[in-house]
Amino acid sequence: MTTQILITDDSALARKQLARTLPKDLDAEVHFAENGKVALDVLNSQSIDIMFLDLTMPELDGYQTLEAMQAAGMTVPVVVVSGDIQPLAQQQVLERGAKDFVKKPISRERVEALIKAYLPTATASETERSHAPKEKLSRRDIYMEVVNIAMGQAADKLARHCGVFVHMPLPQVNVFEVTELTMTIRHLAQSDTMNGVCQGFSGEGIAGEALMLISDSSISDMIDLLDYPDDGSLDNELELLVDISNILISAFLRGLGEQAALEFSQSYPALMGQHVEADHLIAAMKGSWKRTVTIEVSYQIDGTEIKCDLLLLLLDESLPLLDAKLAYLMDEE
Repeated sequence: MTTQILITDDSALARKQLARTLPKDLDAEVHFAENGKVALDVLNSQSIDIMFLDLTMPELDGYQTLEAMQAAGMTVPVVVVSGDIQPLAQQQVLERGAKDFVKKPISRERVEALIKAYLPTATASETERSHAPKEKLSRRDIYMEVVNIAMGQAADKLARHCGVFVHMPLPQVNVFEVTELTMTIRHLAQSDTMNGVCQGFSGEGIAGEALMLISDSSISDMIDLLDYPDDGSLDNELELLVDISNILISAFLRGLGEQAALEFSQSYPALMGQHVEADHLIAAMKGSWKRTVTIEVSYQIDGTEIKCDLLLLLLDESLPLLDAKLAYLMDEE
């Protein structure tokens, strides 16, 4: 009997990558869903033997999808495949009924082991074929999934450092003129005064700047959370800013570098401002670029109002080099 497999992920690249790892001789029909809402529609309309599920998705994320499946009494084996590798993320999905948790990117060997474990009666077909969808991938598709994995590694580092669970909204990847970037920074600041740290980075001709922004209210709460000496001095706050920026920026760049097979060197963190309006931070930006690919990632610590925003600005001339490094993700079988 043909095995029915459902792959649920908002990333076109992730859906394609996972489908590629399925054994070519597996007698299977593969279904795809771009979020949990679509996945539930598929589960309600036909029998599925196993589902591979991402966590960070629009409409209905992986946690909500698992909860909805539990409420409906669905017993389809679910394997979570996610870039969010925090220990608490893994614990929470298992508590919601998932059978297993695998970090992205998943290997062919791991998928074959999962098929054997949860589909022992799966059969081989007479001919081999790829199960990957035929949809074309764009540069944005590639960058979004690469960013998703890198931001998950940074969240894991922050979570372990603070002993907390970190929420990760969907990242944003956009080509911005400088005027659009300043609007983004003002939006992130809202009405609060901000603190900002900047670090330059480069590797094999790919260069840019990373900005970490955190509001005054978040700084105060973070000092309490991490039990820094609260003597009201700017030095304590500066130490915290440098510590958190090093954790987030270094982990993110490491995650990006691992996927692009390169190593980034980083400059020492430079203070852009403390307790200042957004326009002061904008004025402190010394980049000579006029257009960048801007990666925007937000981290929210569970049960608090603490929020850190990370902006990575890739120089326009770096894009062809990074595209070449990530070209293997576009390869067709």
